[in-house]
Amino acid sequence: MIQHIERFVQQKLSHDTTGHDWYHIDRVRKMSIHIAKNENVNIEIVEITALLHDILDDKLVNNKEEAKREIIDLLESLQYQDDYIQQIIYIIENVGFKGGNGMQMDLVEGKIIQDADRLDAIGAIGIARTFMYSGAKGQAMYDPNIPVRDEMSYEQYRNEKSTAINHFYEKLVKLIHTLHTDTAKNIAKERHEFLKLFLSEFHREWEVKL
Repeated sequence: MIQHIERFVQQKLSHDTTGHDWYHIDRVRKMSIHIAKNENVNIEIVEITALLHDILDDKLVNNKEEAKREIIDLLESLQYQDDYIQQIIYIIENVGFKGGNGMQMDLVEGKIIQDADRLDAIGAIGIARTFMYSGAKGQAMYDPNIPVRDEMSYEQYRNEKSTAINHFYEKLVKLIHTLHTDTAKNIAKERHEFLKLFLSEFHREWEVKL
């Protein structure tokens, strides 16, 4: 069953250039399983959900309902339990940050996936993925004339003009305060400090402070 799901996801994301490729999925899957070992959860649901967590992301798909139907059809074809399928769909639909407008996750399995996904958005890989995504979307690396948004609606988060560096302040440095599990919080400390160090050096070089 896992191999079928892996092939499905690999096919869907094989041409991704936004930082949401198969390798991101596999890292989130591995991190989710690591976190889940310290929690009282269904690890199979955690692994399946981690594999599928970006298939409904509106950054990546044009028709979310069609994508949802594909996931349900896939899991039903593998004779997966209907109540588990509904849990998986619920988590996938609510795992995202959404500019700080996401729903409060109330399933432990969902909290684990959310933690693992957010850990992959900070640290060295998180920095690389930010610039990869911004480049794919035609955003500037940095423009001091574009202000950082303290608050925004989901529509503003998705559609307003921004920059890669702004994204650090609008999302990435906030993620450490949104984590649920002790395991994720401990892992996040070093990655969060790395983000801050990077931003400090970026601005020093931008301003040509020698």
